[in-house]
Amino acid sequence: MVSSTNEVEAGIKTEYDRLSELKAFDESKAGVKGLVDAGISEIPQMFIQPPHIVDYKSKSRKTDYTIPVVDLQGIDRDPNICKQIVEQVKDASERWGFFQLVNHGIPVSILEEMENGVRRFYGQDVELKKKMYTRDATKKVVYNSNFDLYCGTATNWRDTFYCLMAPNPPDPEELPAVCREILMEYSTHIMKLGCSLFGLLSEALGLEKNHLIDMDCAKGLGVICHYYPECPQPELTLGTSKHSDDDFLTILLQDQIGGLQVLHQNEWVDVPPVHGALVVNIGDLLQLISNDKFRSVEHRVLTNNAGPRVSVACFFSTSYQLNSKLYGPIKELLSEDNPPKYRETTVRDFASYFASKGLDGTSALSHFKI
Repeated sequence: MVSSTNEVEAGIKTEYDRLSELKAFDESKAGVKGLVDAGISEIPQMFIQPPHIVDYKSKSRKTDYTIPVVDLQGIDRDPNICKQIVEQVKDASERWGFFQLVNHGIPVSILEEMENGVRRFYGQDVELKKKMYTRDATKKVVYNSNFDLYCGTATNWRDTFYCLMAPNPPDPEELPAVCREILMEYSTHIMKLGCSLFGLLSEALGLEKNHLIDMDCAKGLGVICHYYPECPQPELTLGTSKHSDDDFLTILLQDQIGGLQVLHQNEWVDVPPVHGALVVNIGDLLQLISNDKFRSVEHRVLTNNAGPRVSVACFFSTSYQLNSKLYGPIKELLSEDNPPKYRETTVRDFASYFASKGLDGTSALSHFKI
């Protein structure tokens, strides 16, 4: 009985110590970058992943799998090329849930300036950034570290700022001055590209080209700018834990450091940086409304002792809007042999459930299964 009590007390102490460490980190408002700038040589306990996660990471190996590449060159000039691209998007969305996108129409100079804008933001004096640090998710511009800081099993080696850029963007003066112009310009390009992709995805589902657009899948856009500092013990932690995205579609810009991996056929496959390319992946909500026709696939980001790594993930979702619109499997895709697999939900309810559980390595979709 004494041993059991001691074990319980030890467990409480461990949990209390972790909570204290989390609060101290959060209250510093300096993020992971603040730790690195302070010159730490060992990562704090709160970042250390559970043994089975670390072990799984250490067994990650090179595979023969290669992420599909979709080339949009000539899509507006030749109907035959357009049909081929629709088939490529269909195949990638059904089998992988991920693809690299080239010749997408956004100039490389814009991509590079967006990356540089993110670096400028994180390179600001820490006191300037502290003024923006918040956990108020209702704000249109937010800077913090780990949205699930207090509910995740281990803290990720990552800082983030995000801006809600559509349909009701913040006033320009609310955006960080060091990247204000490029955020607005890049968001305009991404909205246009997103609408094109939703057209291709609609046709890939056998629907009219405007079907997903008419469902408001492209109505909301969040631009999420991640910063992964170099890590002194990359074997013990992750930049982003295994998860799938809680949106309709994600368009990702990543720099040349690398670290993004996709889970395919139960193997982790690298998504190598390709200069000028964007990475596109299906979100949970698109898997839900396609009734599992398209796949929202789990992915993660490894830490590195090189860096910092920056990425810009553009999420198409209306999760921050008060909207009672219900989303369920698209009726045109259903039949006696293919009944609905999910119950209807609002985007906000889906996102709220995702946020409440954090990046715990499980899919939010299972909660909405019939």
